[in-house]
Amino acid sequence: QVQLVESGGGLVQAGGSLRLSCAASGRTFTSSAWFRQAPGKEREFVAAITWSGDMTYYADSVKGRFTISRDNAKRTVYLQMNSLKPEDTAVYYCAADPRKWNSPWYEGDFRSWGQGTQVTVSS
Repeated sequence: QVQLVESGGGLVQAGGSLRLSCAASGRTFTSSAWFRQAPGKEREFVAAITWSGDMTYYADSVKGRFTISRDNAKRTVYLQMNSLKPEDTAVYYCAADPRKWNSPWYEGDFRSWGQGTQVTVSS
């Protein structure tokens, strides 16, 4: 498995921006994704990106506001989050080593996970 470490979370006002990073170590850095989990809710898909970075996918709730990207030389995947809303408040997780590569994606579709980073958006 690949080891993943997220960073960049924090507290931001509605309408603000944050950029999350996911640094990978270990075996091959594969196609990757971001998920999030709000209190009392299931972990949900946010965005995904192929290993080459040529294809990206987004949940409808974040389309047009979030951008996923990667720098393979740095073994890092990013999630740029703009126009944040209070409903974006959640722990955000990076995922890699997919079992399948076609939407929709769920938690069980990825073998490797980071520890998560908290994003809180105040109104």
